[in-house]
Amino acid sequence: MKHTYIVTGMSCDGCRTKVEKTLNTIEGIEANVTLNPPEAIIQMEKHLPTSQLQEVLAKAGNYTIEMAHSEAKKTEEPQAKSCCNTSNHSHYQNHQNLKPELRSKLVGKYYCPMFCEGDKVYDKAGDCPVCGMDLVTIEANPNDENKSYTDLLKKMKIALLFTVPIFIIAMSDMIPHNPLMHLLDMESWNWVQFMLSLPVVFYAAWMFFERAWKSIISWNLNMFTLIGIGAGVAFLFSVFGLLFPHFFPAEFKTEMGTVHLYFEATTVILTLVLLGQLLEARAHSRTSGAIKELLKLAPTEAILVENGIEKVIAIDAIKKGDILRVKPGDKIPVDGKITEGESSIDESMITGEPIPLDKKKRDAVVAGTINGNKSFLMLAEKVGAETLLSQIVKMVNYASRSRAPIQKLADRISKYFVPIVVAVAVITFLVWAKFGPEENALIYGFINAVAVLIIACPCALGLATPMSVMVGVGKGAQLGVLIKSAEALENMNRVNVLITDKTGTLTEGKPSVEKIQVFNGQEDEVIQAVAAVNQYSEHPLAQAIVHFAKAKNIALVAAENFEAITGKGVMGIVDGKEVFLGNKKLLEDSKVAISSTIEEQVITEQKKGKTVSYIVIDKTVIGFVVITDALKATSINAVQELMQAGVEVAMLTGDNQNTAQAVAETLHLSSFQAGCLPEDKLKVIQKLQAEGKIVAMAGDGINDAPALAQSDVGIAMGTGTDVAIESAKITLVKGDLQGIVKAKKLSEAVMRNIHQNLFFAFLYNVIGIPVAAGVLYPVLGILLSPMIAALAMSFSSVSVITNALRLRNLEL
Repeated sequence: MKHTYIVTGMSCDGCRTKVEKTLNTIEGIEANVTLNPPEAIIQMEKHLPTSQLQEVLAKAGNYTIEMAHSEAKKTEEPQAKSCCNTSNHSHYQNHQNLKPELRSKLVGKYYCPMFCEGDKVYDKAGDCPVCGMDLVTIEANPNDENKSYTDLLKKMKIALLFTVPIFIIAMSDMIPHNPLMHLLDMESWNWVQFMLSLPVVFYAAWMFFERAWKSIISWNLNMFTLIGIGAGVAFLFSVFGLLFPHFFPAEFKTEMGTVHLYFEATTVILTLVLLGQLLEARAHSRTSGAIKELLKLAPTEAILVENGIEKVIAIDAIKKGDILRVKPGDKIPVDGKITEGESSIDESMITGEPIPLDKKKRDAVVAGTINGNKSFLMLAEKVGAETLLSQIVKMVNYASRSRAPIQKLADRISKYFVPIVVAVAVITFLVWAKFGPEENALIYGFINAVAVLIIACPCALGLATPMSVMVGVGKGAQLGVLIKSAEALENMNRVNVLITDKTGTLTEGKPSVEKIQVFNGQEDEVIQAVAAVNQYSEHPLAQAIVHFAKAKNIALVAAENFEAITGKGVMGIVDGKEVFLGNKKLLEDSKVAISSTIEEQVITEQKKGKTVSYIVIDKTVIGFVVITDALKATSINAVQELMQAGVEVAMLTGDNQNTAQAVAETLHLSSFQAGCLPEDKLKVIQKLQAEGKIVAMAGDGINDAPALAQSDVGIAMGTGTDVAIESAKITLVKGDLQGIVKAKKLSEAVMRNIHQNLFFAFLYNVIGIPVAAGVLYPVLGILLSPMIAALAMSFSSVSVITNALRLRNLEL
């Protein structure tokens, strides 16, 4: 058996490793622990109580372990002390969807948008100690203006205000007759440059030096390491040269006796990097536009109907079971069903379909969609974080900050890249100092070393994957393809086998009873008995039978000892008689014989693609129910497109051989398997994975959940059960296989975009570092100043961002 647990107290990969090793010391279990999300997936030979796991884990450190989705977890603020950091922080899960009282406790906290340390949050603003990104605040209102972008814009304006005059002063030598020299001498202008540089270095761009220092002491080397070293060396050299010019040899001085200073290089470099950060923040804001638009769909108030009296209440006050009035033109407040009235509803924001859908009594309605020109009453069934709209926001937020496996490559490269670049910069300085021009050899060495540090900044490398993932996930949300993680987005590109369920996936999932054939007994009495048992089941086939009975005005009676047997059928006691309704496996398990006459008729119906359930009363087969479930109009085209793309499409269904074969032949599937129980589907997927296949599983029922979780990419129909959606990594809002085609194409486009971004990032470095080091100088006389190097570095980041944003215009 396999269980998923939430682990709190982990703040780094060292913690994760310690927790995993500790859990694996327990006999009979195999644990796999992840930091983001902070989970432990444990395979057990026999069930162990959580208290036993906690007892062992407590000996390793201040860690706690709980079953996932426990009610206690939802109602208490999760907190833990870090074993690696003395900062005051706590941990949280999915802050966008917390209960209002818990969310209010976390408002004002800060977290890393890339979640390098899992779900750790901080009390104060600052930078992520791992990647150096700005910590983002948990806002009281998600629609508030992006504070990070506003702060960066303010700093950018200040940096420009002081950098432009410094640049003009430094470049004045290139102006004929240098008019500035008529006002002050060079030494005085150097002091002016120094004073103007202070606001840039110690305010507008100080965060870059803080990030660089943190990256060095924690040895989480990143792009800010190079920025801090390069700009810091240039600034300190200039300050020292200004204060103590007599320490420098003649080759470091100008004709006027002043030392060559680089305040302009320092400030221009920092301003250009700040511009890159500003563009990144702006791009991040734009890529989350789809989420913000979805959030705007949610109304703030609703009309509650109690005892015939209507009153306006806040959305947060709605409870499950409340009756709500939706007036013409209003947004539907929560998910539920119409209990009185009818209307046409615009669901284009959720499904992408422009034509309003007619809804009547018992039809489902979704939060955020817009009512037409009629009023109706609805029953609130899902509120708060449970609504489809909230789930969309939750999944998109999670996926946009998750890390694709390909990101690990970029991370590994960055880890080794920084020390290599520093070594190249040192070698550059030494070579120029030794073999450079006799005059100013040290200056050449210094300038070229700084240029190497600046142009090698791996900003573009760090942006290559996250930017494409964020834009791709946002695009998917607009298309009704909800992607939970970057890993799922990447794996979808590699999928070569699609396993699909039948009912509700290939078919409409809205079966109807074509006929009930009774061989022994009164037809109405048999229908009443069968409907009595099925009224307690939520299975679509069961509901179809109940509706059939109601349509015939047959009253429902109570049934006792109801039992649903997954993948086989239902049973119960009605008026003292034992009633079964199910497939052949249920009859075999119950040792019920089937006459050849009945079986021949059943096979005839099954060959037509119909689903047939046997009716058994007191161990005797007295008839059968014929149920039809039409194929979705899009299933045939979707299957053909996937197979043309090299994906094998196989169907695993709990239905019988004949019905399954009829559907498989109609859709021209690669293969199919009938009579599958949940564990059968799971085993088929495990077998395919053992053969090296990358398997996607599409399903919509509770019985599909294990297979969805086991597959490389689980794909749930948005029209299916909550369990299936929770187990899957991709959810199709429309519950339509055409969404899989879109997901496949989107994945291919995103991965292609990531590879392009990585190419851009490496291209700049491969070309730029040697040029900055001066390899072209002996032949072509070409050198890069630190300012030009900074411009090239920023341009590489802009190239990556611009390329990623192209995904927003992708046509699928």
